[in-house]
Amino acid sequence: MRSRSNKPRGEPREARIESLDHEGRGIARLDGKAVFIEGALPGERVVWQATRIKPSFEEGEARRVLKESPDRVAPGCDFFGLCGGCAMQHASPALQLAAKQRVLEDNLARIGKVEPEQILPPISGSPWGYRHRARLSVHHVPKKGGVLVGFRERKSSYVADMASCEVLPRHIGHLISPLRELMTSLDGRERIPQIEVAIGAGVTVLVLRVLEPLSQADEDRLRIFADAHRIQWWQQPKGPDTAVAWYPLGAPPLTYRLPEFNLELAFRPTEFTQVNHEVNERMVKRAVDLLDPRQDEAVVDLFCGLGNFSLAIARRGAHVVGVEGSEALVKRAGENAARNGLSDHARFFSADLYTDPARAVASLPKAGKWLIDPPRDGAVEVCKLVDADTVKRIVYVSCSPSTLARDAEVLVQTKGYRLRAAGVVNMFPHTAHVESIALFEQ
Repeated sequence: MRSRSNKPRGEPREARIESLDHEGRGIARLDGKAVFIEGALPGERVVWQATRIKPSFEEGEARRVLKESPDRVAPGCDFFGLCGGCAMQHASPALQLAAKQRVLEDNLARIGKVEPEQILPPISGSPWGYRHRARLSVHHVPKKGGVLVGFRERKSSYVADMASCEVLPRHIGHLISPLRELMTSLDGRERIPQIEVAIGAGVTVLVLRVLEPLSQADEDRLRIFADAHRIQWWQQPKGPDTAVAWYPLGAPPLTYRLPEFNLELAFRPTEFTQVNHEVNERMVKRAVDLLDPRQDEAVVDLFCGLGNFSLAIARRGAHVVGVEGSEALVKRAGENAARNGLSDHARFFSADLYTDPARAVASLPKAGKWLIDPPRDGAVEVCKLVDADTVKRIVYVSCSPSTLARDAEVLVQTKGYRLRAAGVVNMFPHTAHVESIALFEQ
């Protein structure tokens, strides 16, 4: 189904698809131009129609597939193509992984001018029901008969008219229709723009963004819904820090587990955690195995968040210092260390690794191993400050192959590290988002 922003231009044409781009679109060559076609897969011949025409490239959508790829599969969601949450449900899991691996290798070669000595096996998990964190938009649309709840349409600011979601765990993915009915029934439906979903080991939290206080009748409706569907409501009147548990108050805290390391980590619903718990468990194990921390060894974890990697490293017996820009997350990391009996092996402090990286790095203890897990902006200034005579091994966990490649160039070409290994982490199946992990050694 086409989103309403993608209006066709010109007559339908045929094209042969050569590869996929970094957004999961098919790439064809036509009249000397690159053409990016949504819904097309490598090896296919399709009839497509342009939605955007520029002098050097065109964008379009596949209207009909004349020759199918063996990797084409039936999408698992009725709303694929309209909802912007997924872009690649029509591609087999094998093709999705191969495409992401190619994006990683192409970025390392083109931007970083480096090639890993070893390609790590991809880390993946279940392609369905994996998403334990989500932000659902809420919008009252009288023409649609009430309130829409869901993700945005593809390339559009409109909320998708959807009734379920297959990448959310089933108890939440199939709660979208009941949520639509609930939101439509509320007196304050015009003043509730979003619902944030956070699913823990023992509780499912829905954070209701409320722009004004709820009426007594609305509060009663929310309580009935929570009891019926076994969820906990939080309310958030302003920024993320204002979110508070509302009903029921006796629910257990949000936690997720890392069974390999006998860890349970607590978090607030508005704090950053990895959305895919299964893949996160495997990613943490891979990172710790690559880092190979030894008993009483000093290790540094930069951009440590609430201790996702730090505490697993500490569980192996190392002494970890975690650095994070958010004071709230530093506090949470310390609490998680105490919760798991690791306060003697893990300590945390707050420092801005972007605005003043030199001060932050100067504050670090002498350690031969670093783990770096930055946001999409990467960690180029930190990489420039690495003391290569001291830090002999770096495990870099990335959510952006382009910034990983840029930082890899600094580590390899300037600092003299070898890129020993790299591989993809399929944290977001059915999307073009590429996470990866790399090992650098002196």
